[in-house]
Amino acid sequence: MTSMRLTWLAVPVLNTLFQIFMKLGAVQLTGAHGATLAHDALASHWILAALVVEVACFFVWMTILAELDLSRAFPLSGISYVLIIASGWLMFGEPVVALQIVGSGLILAGVWLIAGASEATHPVNDPRSGHALPHAHPGKDR
Repeated sequence: MTSMRLTWLAVPVLNTLFQIFMKLGAVQLTGAHGATLAHDALASHWILAALVVEVACFFVWMTILAELDLSRAFPLSGISYVLIIASGWLMFGEPVVALQIVGSGLILAGVWLIAGASEATHPVNDPRSGHALPHAHPGKDR
């Protein structure tokens, strides 16, 4: 499970890198329009780096989804929001307001609660809970 946690950490980091590279590419392309925009975007090393990172993230995400339940894997990707706010502030001097800090804290708290959710607390598919949902296949993280 430790290697899965390390693999999972790659997703928010790669998502954040994708957004940073796209921002740098967008700034580089300021003023380009139409066919010039498409040509310049395809020639931009920042846009190309963003595409490479996004493809890598896709394959990492497929690996994670093969190992974890979707309901546990997807909420963890919310850490990307916090990393992007921090990156915007650190790299681009974007302002961070109190509501963003509070929201980031709530996101991190929610991720922590979801990640720490115990199946011992009557999961939805537990026959004793009175709620049974069909399952395509049991996840390996159960």
